[in-house]
Amino acid sequence: MANKAQIAAASWGVKTSFHSLVALLIAGVVIVVVYLTRDAEQPPPLDEDRAAILQSSAEMASPAPAPSTSMSVPEWECDLFSGRWVFDNMSYPLYKEQECKYMSDQLACEKFGRTDLRFQQWRWQPHGCDLPRFNATALLERLRNKRLVYVGDSLNRGQWVSMVCLVESAIPPNLKSMSFKHNNSLIIFKASEYNATIEYYWAPLLVESNSDDPVNHRVPDRIVRVQAIEKHARHWSDADILIFDSYLWWRRPQMKVLWGSFGSPDGIYKDVMMPRAYEMALSTWSDWLEVHVNRSKTQVFFVSMSPTHERAEEWDGNEGQNCYKETEPITKEEYWGSGSDRAMMRVVESVVDRLKARGLGVQILNITQLSEYRKEAHPSIHRRQWEPLTKEQEAKPISYADCFHWCLPGVPDVWNELLYAHIFQNRTQRLEGRVEGL
Repeated sequence: MANKAQIAAASWGVKTSFHSLVALLIAGVVIVVVYLTRDAEQPPPLDEDRAAILQSSAEMASPAPAPSTSMSVPEWECDLFSGRWVFDNMSYPLYKEQECKYMSDQLACEKFGRTDLRFQQWRWQPHGCDLPRFNATALLERLRNKRLVYVGDSLNRGQWVSMVCLVESAIPPNLKSMSFKHNNSLIIFKASEYNATIEYYWAPLLVESNSDDPVNHRVPDRIVRVQAIEKHARHWSDADILIFDSYLWWRRPQMKVLWGSFGSPDGIYKDVMMPRAYEMALSTWSDWLEVHVNRSKTQVFFVSMSPTHERAEEWDGNEGQNCYKETEPITKEEYWGSGSDRAMMRVVESVVDRLKARGLGVQILNITQLSEYRKEAHPSIHRRQWEPLTKEQEAKPISYADCFHWCLPGVPDVWNELLYAHIFQNRTQRLEGRVEGL
């Protein structure tokens, strides 16, 4: 054995024998062939044709080839959230509203009379790279035996509906289902073949509040228990991927905060100014994450504020108008409306940075700037009205136009494309980190 070791070592020296070099070259060729063969057997997870993956019906025209997405996820060297909207009526929309079995009437704008559908056909183009094409089968495979849970308000619910619509056509009818639990606070879409669930949990303020009923949450005096989150958190505690949002319900000068329990005579109420109350609630949320999240298992995301478009004068429209009858995006670079509060955004960044310093990474899905441009993509008057319209409203449609939520297909699909990209990127980085640590 010693002689063999000496020969192997000597083969790299000046006096290398001809036969040893030949043997080494042959061994190297064999290794390379095996390696290339193995790689050739692995299908690319992100670049398959969307039409085939989503199993579109015969009615849907086959999409044209999308922009090149040949780069692997770890090679991204650009900010996916910085870019521009490109009109693309060949590749978008990613699904049809009427073909999604689980579409919400709050977001089904075509169903409720909208005829200008250009809003469905805009693609987000980051500067310097491309988003990987959404692949329903690849995502479902990643979710095998896992829970993906959206937690937050109705905007987060819209993103959840979008995700369900993006994947459900790739699943046979008898292998998918929807169920409602905990007084309808938890909605579960299940892909049986993968034993995977894509869920939504209603918690508009993340912490406990008197607005926690998913149906009857319109209360005249909103109250939050900024130090209480367990009531909600127990429903998402074992999730594998968590997507949080909470912003719109905090949009007020101050919030009534309760120390104690609802109905307790010993409770202490105090009006707390913004964004301090928001910071208190997010601190409770982050403390829970730090203690309960399994860092080796769970990916955590926080979706930044979803912008509103209520003041047309801010994008050079007529004063007193809003998103009603808007049909084109805003083209002014880095447009920022008054509906998005930078101070509250800094609170989120600060809380997430502190979590990172304590060893828990949370990815912020910074959808605010890219969504600011999309003044035309809200439901406006084209949605189900949950209460009968008054004569005054009927006479002035702008008065009840919804400039908060988003039509589907539309902007939330892009949010999910960004989420999809980061799910695969973060997973790859974690695997690389384990290899490097060996």
